[in-house]
Amino acid sequence: MADTANVAAPCRDVTADEIEHLREHGWVKLTAFVDPDVLAGVLEVAREQMGDDGDGNPLHPFVEAAVAEGGAGVQYFNAHNAGGVGNPVLRPVIEQVGATAKRMLRRRNPDGSALGVRYYQDLLAPKLPASKVSRHGGNGPTSFHQDFITFAVDRTGGMTFWIPLEPYGPDAGTMSFVDGSHRVGVMGDYTTYGDGDALTAFPELQDLEMTPPMHYELGDVTVHTHLTVHGASANRTELPRWAWIFRMRSGRRDGGLEDPAPAPPPPRMRRIAESTHMNHGNGCRRGRVVTRRRAATCLNREPA
Repeated sequence: MADTANVAAPCRDVTADEIEHLREHGWVKLTAFVDPDVLAGVLEVAREQMGDDGDGNPLHPFVEAAVAEGGAGVQYFNAHNAGGVGNPVLRPVIEQVGATAKRMLRRRNPDGSALGVRYYQDLLAPKLPASKVSRHGGNGPTSFHQDFITFAVDRTGGMTFWIPLEPYGPDAGTMSFVDGSHRVGVMGDYTTYGDGDALTAFPELQDLEMTPPMHYELGDVTVHTHLTVHGASANRTELPRWAWIFRMRSGRRDGGLEDPAPAPPPPRMRRIAESTHMNHGNGCRRGRVVTRRRAATCLNREPA
């Protein structure tokens, strides 16, 4: 925190109404949450590392293995680790998102103090145009799913901050949320859904209201819990839909991102976190490619 102490806060405070909206509905839109000038710097980092087309970053080993067996990458987006808390452009936002997540979590330690959050992962995640062939995949729709089952965590309370790096509307493949679906509970591994998704595997979800696809101005953010069912169409524009994704989870003690140097996860957890973007909704079975459409190899989660 010392190296960012003199920098203006990149994010505004959240309101009590916004915190309550997340609790009640499982998602919330934070209008004008991040300074647009800060996001312009993040987009510059993204283009430097991934190219203007969002497809120029090196292939992840899991993608390479999938391609070698006739598959592709994750259909939802092209996921790339840009350096996270080690990147001086990204870290100030990550720090403040962590503090915001702690407020929104609203859990307590045994002594009554606010429970901390732990940084799980952040990714640059452009959804590539559906009309173009891409090396990484990342140019298909996002089937409706929960995030929770894809993460190596043992408790609920996690949340995802989804930050677009440009203004976007539905044509770019922005998300819809199944309102209140976080109250239904854990809905099983998405790889058990066959050719469908959570909406077909659990038809009771169709009794709940679904939000329209989101519209974002630069600086707007959505937050959803890891039990909230969500999905998106393909990107129907001719340009990448640039997004930056943060994943936070509830902690076991006060601290997390408010510590000057968050402790790295244990080696096995780190391997899982690094490969999460290959596990997240790609429809693959353990350790092998299943189809060209679903693609990619999955991490075998048996003890190392």
